[in-house]
Amino acid sequence: MTQRNLPDIPVAPRQPRSRTDLFISFTLLALQGFGGVLAIVQREIVEKKRWMTQQEFIEEWAVAQILPGPNVVNLSLMIGGRYFGLSGALSALAGMLVLPLFGVLALALLYGQFAQHPGVAGALRGMGAVAAGLIAATGIKLASALKNNPLGLSTCLALGAACFIAIALLHWPLVWVLLVLGGLGYGLARPRL
Repeated sequence: MTQRNLPDIPVAPRQPRSRTDLFISFTLLALQGFGGVLAIVQREIVEKKRWMTQQEFIEEWAVAQILPGPNVVNLSLMIGGRYFGLSGALSALAGMLVLPLFGVLALALLYGQFAQHPGVAGALRGMGAVAAGLIAATGIKLASALKNNPLGLSTCLALGAACFIAIALLHWPLVWVLLVLGGLGYGLARPRL
């Protein structure tokens, strides 16, 4: 029997080998994350390293999004804390921030010198489009986990559409959208859990 003919068997998640593994892994993630890291983080953490299942990633990403601060930094703290406690959380955080900080400072100096150049402005517009595409592709990839959601696919899609309308079209403040739609989602899911 070839590998392609084997049934889909869930793979048990692995763990980071050490705090150094966390630091290096999150440093590499941060250095790849120009314009948005959701696609990269999901691929690395779930598919390559298998530190989390797809469902765990979606649940923790949802929590990371509603906490103050950058989503991926919040997620790094949660993953590091999960495996090595406070020292793991700090190792993952350091990986996300230390080396990328120097890179951002260097880019800021360069940008200050060349910001008015038309090629730089065009490159930045192009990078924005690519980042939007990466986020959309990852959202589509993560949507497969909705079939296991206690609310069901149709309710999840309705809440997602309502969120899109409220934020993108009606320009409601994010905090109100989170409170109203998050509260509604919680109210609907709580009895089913």
